[in-house]
This record gives sequence, C-alpha cells and structure tokens, in this order.
Amino acid sequence: MNTKKLTEHPIIWILVFLLILTRPVFAGPYCGEVDNTTFGPFDYTDPTKKEELKVVETHHFDRNVENLISGTTSSIGGDLNYTLSAFPNHHRALHTLSRLALRDKTSRPEGTRYTVLCYFDRAVRFKPNDAVVRVIFSNHLLKENKLNMALEQLQIAVNIEPDNPTTNYNLGLLYLKKKNYEKALYHAKKAYAQNFPLPGLKNRLAAVGKWKE
Repeated sequence: MNTKKLTEHPIIWILVFLLILTRPVFAGPYCGEVDNTTFGPFDYTDPTKKEELKVVETHHFDRNVENLISGTTSSIGGDLNYTLSAFPNHHRALHTLSRLALRDKTSRPEGTRYTVLCYFDRAVRFKPNDAVVRVIFSNHLLKENKLNMALEQLQIAVNIEPDNPTTNYNLGLLYLKKKNYEKALYHAKKAYAQNFPLPGLKNRLAAVGKWKE
C-alpha cells in the first residue's frame, strides 16, 4: 500500500484530528466519569439549558464565588466542584478554578474533588470541540510554565475555530516565545487580517525583523 497517498487523503487527517480532540489531555490518574452526577451534566454552550444554568449559578456560582471571596453553600472549591459537575465546560467556572488554584498555589483547591488538570480533562472529554475550554486551559498551563502543553491546547482551539482572531493572536505569541517565527508570523497575519486591535505581536515580530507590511 502506498502510505504517502494514504496520509494525503483528507479523511485520514479528519480522523487524526478527531483522535487528538478526544484523547486525554494529560497522562495521570483517571478523573472520573463525567456523567456521574445527580444534576446534569449539561453543556454550558447549549441555549436550551438556560434554566438549569440559572439554578446552578444562583446556588453555587454567584459573584462571591466568581470573585474568590466566599462560597455560597460551602467553600469556594466546593461550589466550583458542584458547578463543574453539572456543567463540565462552564467557561467562567473553569477560569475561576484556575485563578483559585494559582492564588492558593495548589493543584487541588480546598473543597474540590479533583485536581485542576482533572477538571479540564473532564471538560475536554465532555465537549471536545469547545474551543473556549481549550483557550482557558492553555492560559492556565501557560501560567504554570507548561509551555508545550499550553501550545498544544491552543493549536487545537485554532483547528476548531480557524478564523478566530484572538486565538490566532495568542497562538502567534506562543510560537514567538518558542522562536518559531514562521508560524508566529502566519498566525499574526490571520489575526490582523481581521483587524485584531492589539499591536503587541506585530511589534515583537518587527523587532526581530520578521514583520513586513
């Protein structure tokens, strides 16, 4: 069989991409079944679940929880655990959990059932094509100095939403950080072609002689 022709077939690359989307996001302990919950799980991006979302956010994800001030029914971590059990890909709750873990300098904040990486793993398994989850996860990994893992998640986000200017901009910054100027320039061009407002990536590429108008 001609393996070169096989790998050039578009269906092969679609299958490869699906495998990347659905594989575990890190090598570690299994993070539990996502559907093992008494309420949910529901998709945060599903507009038909507004009532369920309102119930969860009223009782477990109010402003005090989101601002890391205090829990509503238990600890901040406990309320985030409930929120992310009901809505595994709840964007704001994932971002809040990341901030809590970084603030408290722990991989598993008090009151949570899993580590932060596990909550992202569960979100990805629940909704693998949710690009926003990938971006939030990438930002968390970057703040933990896990550059390669952050890059991988942002690459997947761009594959899901190829024309998203913000994601292309951030991916360009990561490639620039790794001194991969060719890919940094490619994603910068995609971002600025859609009038992305921040000039930082363009200026940094210009500083190393890679950006030309």
